[in-house]
Amino acid sequence: MDEVRPTSGAPAHGLVPMFPPGLQAIYGECRRLYPEQANPLQVTAIVKYWLGGPDPLDYISMYRSAGSPAQDIQEHWHYVSFGLSDLYGDNRVHEFTGTDGPSGFGFELTFRLKRETGETAPPTWPAELMQGLARYVFQSENTFCSGDHISWHSPLDNSESRIQHMLLTEDPQMQPVLTPFGTVSFLQIVGVCTEELQAAQQWNGQGILELMRGVRLAGGPWLITDMRRGETIFDIDPHLQQEKVDQGIETEGSNLSGVSAKCVWDDLSRPPEDEEDSRSICIGSQPRRLSEKDTEQIRETLRKGLEFNTKAALPPISSQRPSHDRPQSRKDSLESESSAAIVPHELVRTRQLESVHLKFNQESGTLLPLCLRGRLLHGRHFTYKSINGDTAITFVSTGVEGAFATEEHPYAAHGPWLQILLTEEFVEQMLGDLHELNTREETKLPKEYSWPEKKLKISVLPDSVFDNPLQ
Repeated sequence: MDEVRPTSGAPAHGLVPMFPPGLQAIYGECRRLYPEQANPLQVTAIVKYWLGGPDPLDYISMYRSAGSPAQDIQEHWHYVSFGLSDLYGDNRVHEFTGTDGPSGFGFELTFRLKRETGETAPPTWPAELMQGLARYVFQSENTFCSGDHISWHSPLDNSESRIQHMLLTEDPQMQPVLTPFGTVSFLQIVGVCTEELQAAQQWNGQGILELMRGVRLAGGPWLITDMRRGETIFDIDPHLQQEKVDQGIETEGSNLSGVSAKCVWDDLSRPPEDEEDSRSICIGSQPRRLSEKDTEQIRETLRKGLEFNTKAALPPISSQRPSHDRPQSRKDSLESESSAAIVPHELVRTRQLESVHLKFNQESGTLLPLCLRGRLLHGRHFTYKSINGDTAITFVSTGVEGAFATEEHPYAAHGPWLQILLTEEFVEQMLGDLHELNTREETKLPKEYSWPEKKLKISVLPDSVFDNPLQ
């Protein structure tokens, strides 16, 4: 449980040697912005994480920002976290690896919330939101990057608000700081509506953030979240969807190359009674575990979705990347969450399949047009990683290197990991057949799509099928 208290300015000014250096460095950046608020209200974990408490953030400071009238930036509350970076340097939370790299996870979270008329104290719910994101980072060791999106599926303040998801960007005022334990940057949480999240998924987060900066009601230059906002940027300016988002997808494609999803696949090439090798994965079965090499390749596939790549490629299965070569910043995509706990086992041989059946829930199914139009038509790849097991489905185009699916054998399985290679001509055909998945309206389920000549079948099923696999 957290408590709210004012911070004390005394240690910062009078007892500097006893003040944790990492904490002092972040406070210094805050004081640069708010010199008149030496003792801001602060939410603090009663039992610190390093003493067995549940909350990884030691503190969240809450400042009152006057905005910038000259730039038409409204007054708001500014929240800053302390704890994702190394505050102490004594290995109580983060391993100290030197001053040249990132401090801890290399970043802290911030959040800007519109101040309502008559509000004299900052709401504290953003502190719990930030603690929830921090718990994800600590538990998964996957970090966040500017442009990332977070599917939350619930009003951020537990109200009836349309602001139910988040994008992340660099804080517009806070500059990266160099601490004795490494560098710390500041990533700002930006609340968004479902339609804005979907646009970020289909195009890229940075593009949507830039559009929001140009719409005052949606955040303006400093991307201030207004939980009472009832209109999306596309409601406010209908031309943005076609002239910016659709055109961006058409010319640039999508930067999203993987999602955690509810999905399974069946091998229809052999009878199901051959339990050893016929059906790669089916609902209710115990799937074989992915090898460490496969796991790393899927993680790389997902991670590449947050980078601007000039050449699409999958890392070769034969090259196992030793743990000491992993980036010290632990900079993995949020989308690779489900693969973090996979354990290695003996290498499973790659099999060519004649016919496959793919099954997705509705949320995953609506991303199929993005996969085809925003990724494969641009020579890229897209991976669905199951949240319910080790199943993975990777769609690849003919321009992707390192895939074990080929034009001669377009369906190939490596244990529970399926790769599907689609030609440009077939992608265009599928886009036409799957056009109804591109709408934002609820689709009556189940839906089935079949291409007999390609021996491919896709079903979009209710969530209950995946949540209760034995029913």
